[in-house]
Amino acid sequence: MIHTQALAEFLASLQYSQIPVDVLNRTEDLFLDWLGSALASKGSHPIPLFENYAKNMGPADGPAKIIVSGRGTSAYFAAFVNGASSHLVEQDDLHNSSVLHPATVVFPAVLAAAQDLNKSGRELLLASVAGYEAGIRIGEFLGRSHYRIFHTTATVGTLAAAVAVGKLLDFNQEQFINLLGNAGTQAAGLWEFLRDAADSKQLHTAKAAADGLLAAYMTRDGLTGARNILEGEQGMAAGMSSDANPAKLSDRLGSRWALAETSFKFHASCRHTHPAADALLALMQREGLEHQQIASVVTRVHQGAIDVLGMVVVPQSIHQAKFSMGTVLGLIAVHGKAGLTEFHTLALNDPRVSQFREKVSMVLDPEVDSAYPARWLGRVVVTTTDGRTLNGAIDEPKGDPGNTLSRPELEDKFRRLLGFSGAKTPEQATTLIDRVWMLHYSDDLREWVE
Repeated sequence: MIHTQALAEFLASLQYSQIPVDVLNRTEDLFLDWLGSALASKGSHPIPLFENYAKNMGPADGPAKIIVSGRGTSAYFAAFVNGASSHLVEQDDLHNSSVLHPATVVFPAVLAAAQDLNKSGRELLLASVAGYEAGIRIGEFLGRSHYRIFHTTATVGTLAAAVAVGKLLDFNQEQFINLLGNAGTQAAGLWEFLRDAADSKQLHTAKAAADGLLAAYMTRDGLTGARNILEGEQGMAAGMSSDANPAKLSDRLGSRWALAETSFKFHASCRHTHPAADALLALMQREGLEHQQIASVVTRVHQGAIDVLGMVVVPQSIHQAKFSMGTVLGLIAVHGKAGLTEFHTLALNDPRVSQFREKVSMVLDPEVDSAYPARWLGRVVVTTTDGRTLNGAIDEPKGDPGNTLSRPELEDKFRRLLGFSGAKTPEQATTLIDRVWMLHYSDDLREWVE
């Protein structure tokens, strides 16, 4: 378990002063993006079910805040509801090579714990970086085979959330070893829900954030965990992967800042649809094509896209439509965008989108597949109604580190997300944006999101 030991040693010794300024700034960017995703789900099914559970099972008040309502509760239930709400609208971040959505599990846990423990913004940023760095490396360690069956954000997310809270609690190396054991033994989350348009995806992130916090608090009080939960003979890799690479756990610790590799979501859909969506949009703009002029679209994709998106043939819900390659490309072709408004008003109701969906297919492309998951390439082949064959290609979807969203673009996205749900007024949105950009100066996070 030398790689697990190295990871735990790095986490224990990491100091705020060691983190480059651009990484800290990026953490604030990611935090704003997460906060917008959480607020965008206010009032949308199934988030009220999570709120109701927290109301019935949790305390009547507490130091930690539920983002969508502002209600106070315990740290555990705040992490639970906020983890669910920030993964609903499919606008939260993604790290490519780990296929992990870090924000939706790290920030709910670390913000709830920071409010509970009265920690500062600088302490929250440090802890968040630790959660990202550990979670991304554990996701890479478990490999592509893990993601085929397991929802990595649910499984690895439990450990990422735990590490973030453990850093907030100033754990030493031995405590981090026990913490990984206590978090890893709870890790769960299966993709089967997608076939049924079920709500389990939000339960995945709710439990990952809350159970990561649970593992950290109980480890603080002396609960021991399996010492080799990652690399052991009956650990996570043994049971949940066939291509695990332990060296990924300690990959360039302290010199490679994996958090900075995280991508923002531009379209409000599963990230596997984004490369093809961007490639189609670029092709249509280049050729001056209208959707009526397109007879078929073949998307050339990696196997992971087929594994996840292939389960959705005819979407039965808005959320399932976000995992339908044909629906996403239909929105792009017909309406030029695939945002929250388009999904909620057009994805299932516009016959032109449904008709275009039937023109779209996926095929495995060796070049695209070999680049994945480090790079998510977009390749489409369009046949026009007048018999032409046109090729579209993009190498970095909008939102990737090499094609990222600027702070003004992130602010615009934040305002659109809050406007979609009506969670905050434009003036309140401005206040929250200003607070995030000054997060490193904040000493009190308890009333911070109000």
